[in-house]
Amino acid sequence: MGNYIIRMPDIGEGIAEVEIVAWHVQPGDRVAEDQTLADVMTDKATVAIPSPVVGKVQALGGKVGETLAVGSELIRLEVEGEGNVGPGTTGGADTVATAAAEATADAGTAAAGGSAAAGATAGSAAAGATTAGSAASAVARPVDSGVSGRKAGGDAVAPGRSVSSGLGGRGAPRGASPRAPDERPLASPAVRKRARDLGIELRFVQGSGPAGRITHEDLDAWHEAGGPAPATARSGYQARHDEEAVPLIGLRRRIAQKMQEAKRRIPHFSYVEEVDVTELEALRGKLNAKYGAERGKLTLLPLLVRAVVLAVREFPQMNARFDDEAGVVTRYGAVHLGIAAQTDAGLMVPVLQHAEAMDLWSCGAEVARLAEATRSGTATREELTGSTITISSLGPLGGIVTTPVINHPEVAIIGVNRIVERPVIRGGAVVARLLMNLSSSFDHRVVDGMDAARFIQAIRATLESPALLLVE
Repeated sequence: MGNYIIRMPDIGEGIAEVEIVAWHVQPGDRVAEDQTLADVMTDKATVAIPSPVVGKVQALGGKVGETLAVGSELIRLEVEGEGNVGPGTTGGADTVATAAAEATADAGTAAAGGSAAAGATAGSAAAGATTAGSAASAVARPVDSGVSGRKAGGDAVAPGRSVSSGLGGRGAPRGASPRAPDERPLASPAVRKRARDLGIELRFVQGSGPAGRITHEDLDAWHEAGGPAPATARSGYQARHDEEAVPLIGLRRRIAQKMQEAKRRIPHFSYVEEVDVTELEALRGKLNAKYGAERGKLTLLPLLVRAVVLAVREFPQMNARFDDEAGVVTRYGAVHLGIAAQTDAGLMVPVLQHAEAMDLWSCGAEVARLAEATRSGTATREELTGSTITISSLGPLGGIVTTPVINHPEVAIIGVNRIVERPVIRGGAVVARLLMNLSSSFDHRVVDGMDAARFIQAIRATLESPALLLVE
């Protein structure tokens, strides 16, 4: 038997380090060739790292949320044959210390729970952490960002890879002793939410995961067995003392860093204007009735995109990026329009490239494609970077007013609020009209308030006279 070290591969584009967002294996697991070992995150793209060999996991190179430099040890395997570790070679001190610390912690936790199996696994990891490694390559492939985000926020153990903890296993007996009221059961956020939905108090459920961690399978077994739960546990008036610490990792951490940087570096100036979109919605209805079957249904977004494209012709300073370190504002002829989109993993901004060259239907089709790619996690790095101005919309939840945060290093963002029907006086009569607010923010270092107001007024004029949208 030999040792095989897989190092963090160079996934290109000048990436020097990555963040571990999920492990799909744990020490002691057997892995097959091409099986996914871990998900790592670069800028905004999540990448899966597969195993090039068959082997048994000895030690992991880091914990979820930690960063690894390209070329550092990602994972250590025991393989048939000589492996790729030469005699007398030792791994990096950091990797050894991390693996040993994890193994010690796992062993201690397992001992407290009476788990011989978990202790043996930890011992294996500690033994693997004392050997060394040389460089090995791995192939990186993109994965579903939304799925990865959920894994990162929950249990690090891959589904179906639970290690027996000796604490009752799947489907604990009905008469199992409950935990103390102040003892917090181990479970991922997803398991906790599902338990609340099922009316199950987790302190009565014995977990089959490592160190007694409760899994979805344990909930299924407990629910099917009709496990006991006192009436007070189902009461909405029961006092609660549980707490849940959720670390910011993966995309969630990148969003936090991006928002902090934008608010720290950019003095935001916000401007809100009301727009009458009655005629716009009437036009959209007529276009969909006539061309929807052959060209696809238009949403409001392509019409807004077109209005922005027309407005930046008159106000090119809005379609720009500001390098505040170099003190240079770059204005762009091309309108690469960011569309802020909510995904299961968090907020992402796919980019509508060359929006100025698209008609309403091609714009609508591309927006729909980008939205689907972003939500499914298949959007490429090129599709998520390079925007010059951004539209942010919460759809039906858009509220009356928002204060959108500028997508640094851009200088403007247009926030779209929901459409509401309100009474308006027109020609001395009170009539019902469809109204919508545009809540926009600008970088006040390079955009004057007067110019920002005139820019939004130009968009408003186009939307309220929608025939102008068809001007070439």
